[in-house]
Amino acid sequence: MQSSFSIIFYPRGNDVDKYSNAPIYARITVNGKRSEFSIKRKVLLEKWSSVAGKIKGTSSEARELNRYMNAIQNKIYRIQEDLTENGDLITAKRIKNSYLGKDKTHKMLLEIFQEHNDKVESLIGKDFAAGTAERYKTARKHVEEYIIMEYHVKDVPVSDVDHKFISGLEYYLKTTRNCAHNTAIKYITNFKKIIRIAYANDWITKDPFTNWKARLKIVDREFLTVGEIQAMVEKELHTERLDQVKDIFIFCCFTGLAYSDVKKLSSNNVVIGIDGGKWIKINRSKTDTRSNIPILPTAEAILAKYAEDSEVQKNHVLLPVLSNQKMNAYLKEIADLCKINKNLTFHLARHTFATTVTLSNGVPIESVSKMLGHKSLKTTQHYAKILDRKVSDDMLALRDKLLNSQS
Repeated sequence: MQSSFSIIFYPRGNDVDKYSNAPIYARITVNGKRSEFSIKRKVLLEKWSSVAGKIKGTSSEARELNRYMNAIQNKIYRIQEDLTENGDLITAKRIKNSYLGKDKTHKMLLEIFQEHNDKVESLIGKDFAAGTAERYKTARKHVEEYIIMEYHVKDVPVSDVDHKFISGLEYYLKTTRNCAHNTAIKYITNFKKIIRIAYANDWITKDPFTNWKARLKIVDREFLTVGEIQAMVEKELHTERLDQVKDIFIFCCFTGLAYSDVKKLSSNNVVIGIDGGKWIKINRSKTDTRSNIPILPTAEAILAKYAEDSEVQKNHVLLPVLSNQKMNAYLKEIADLCKINKNLTFHLARHTFATTVTLSNGVPIESVSKMLGHKSLKTTQHYAKILDRKVSDDMLALRDKLLNSQS
């Protein structure tokens, strides 16, 4: 990207000493943005030529000072040329810091991001889930592509990240990457973690996220009704693989387990609960919070069905779970066969457990939150709001029906 660049010298007239001398400043301007510094010299205002940007006259003092400013100017031009040749980001502040020798230890944004991601990768299974590591990896990739597209360089100093950079990244994610609003916000939240690391290590002097607020849009999550669950349970499918996927999906409708948790579910996670019945006790892969779930009869019957399955016994798990991609692909086919007009995904089973199976049947929200392994009750309360909206829609339909019958 072609940058506009200039350097001028001027005396700061509002800082005159008792001898009428004013300090001389150098002003660097790149693409309309300025950065200034004192050259540690002074001049009488009457001896300064504002047109020429130098000292008037031919005295030895004037010649020496003009030569000194020429030397500064030449050095700054060389810095600008070096940055251009290296394909680095050119800013007035960066040129000034380079001239003043303050950029020797500057940290680069993508380098910090990669260091963070490498640590997350090494802690998978301990402090982080594999999905978390993958999200950070994708977030870094998006930031890298944004830098290349917007700034035409491979990396930028973390000190150059400002509110404009963040706003530009959000716009890039929503337009070029075609991310939905909530998806874009989540990627920027991942990026925010990197900036907080830089701030905590004093690699930057202020947090550019101070005036940026993450506002997620409330999304109505779909779930299956009692009738739709029953339709799936009763539907006889034409292949063993489809039947297997259906069973595991129904199992999660009655346990609330997410894909990553049901995939790793083993006999070690099944214990005898306080009521004498079988319970699932498992730490969620996503948050490492504990989920304690009584096994309902429908779920227990599915476990019994696959107890002798060769794949289950080979992998020491309780259910033969396919890849998430394959599960979701088969679920689309199952939805068509069962005439369910919803975007059937594996995670919809968890929503169904929270709404249709538990909250709709009077299970207290605190108990549902515990079974789902939510860290905050606010997360579970969203399902209650969904049910309130369902009640509202049903009552509106009833009201219309009554009004039509009276007319």
